[in-house]
Amino acid sequence: MDAHAQVHEGGEPLLTIGDFAARARLSPKALRLYDRLGLLTPAYVDESTGYRHYRPAQVEHARMVVLLRRLGMPLADIAATVRLDGEQAGRAVAAYWADVEERHAEQRTLVGYLRGRLSERGFEMYAKDFEVKTVDVPEQYVICESRHVLSEELPVWIDASTRRLEEAAESECGGMADSPFVVYHAEVTQDSDGPAEACVPVRDAAAARAWAQKAGRERGTSSRVEPARRIAYTRITKAQVSYPQILGAFEAVEAWVAREGLKVTGPCREIYFVEWDTAGPQDQVCDVAFPVGE
Repeated sequence: MDAHAQVHEGGEPLLTIGDFAARARLSPKALRLYDRLGLLTPAYVDESTGYRHYRPAQVEHARMVVLLRRLGMPLADIAATVRLDGEQAGRAVAAYWADVEERHAEQRTLVGYLRGRLSERGFEMYAKDFEVKTVDVPEQYVICESRHVLSEELPVWIDASTRRLEEAAESECGGMADSPFVVYHAEVTQDSDGPAEACVPVRDAAAARAWAQKAGRERGTSSRVEPARRIAYTRITKAQVSYPQILGAFEAVEAWVAREGLKVTGPCREIYFVEWDTAGPQDQVCDVAFPVGE
């Protein structure tokens, strides 16, 4: 078939890829890419020549893909969005943009943190926002979940694992004996995956051992003794738990420990002593802590 021959579908003349590209303000190369990704499928492809043809009504679809790309939406998300009906697609775009704004808010906060961090005076002023104290914590028996997790996955995992452990503590281990906490055995960042360990102190050690044996290796569950120790800690609000403010809290405690001539004797941790869902942004919810000794 001649490349310029007119093709019809149901009596409607179809557009060649060149004509369609001009109307949609897309290059033929982009149209071929969008076809491969399932973003914009031609109405007809000539089997003998491979030439693509499009319905005029697809121009609006193509322009929508272009607008979503200008929004910065990844191609995979666009593919999912354009398959939805109008109302659902609108909600998908709104949800995507809410995520973008949340990331931008975190990045603005990170810029402020970095400016302070890169200025010695600025970092010292930032560290003064955190009051550091010490407390002696008695020996505890804890049930735990361990996981290798990246920073973007961490909040969801902490919430889910802590809820599972609290339910197990109440139903099978004699109840909770103290606040849940999360231990970081190695760095958790965008590139480093820990591991992190969620822990809940329980009242019945024997029952906890039985629970851990029954749970086996599911979700990295275990039980153990958490030895008595002294911790240096600073108390932070729900808003300060967000990254990167929480980094400043950890660094403030580390700096205080060094100034006091103490030594860090174990992995750092976050101790959550308030129900997260009911706390407001300025409510104190968490102790950022390091075990310390002489």
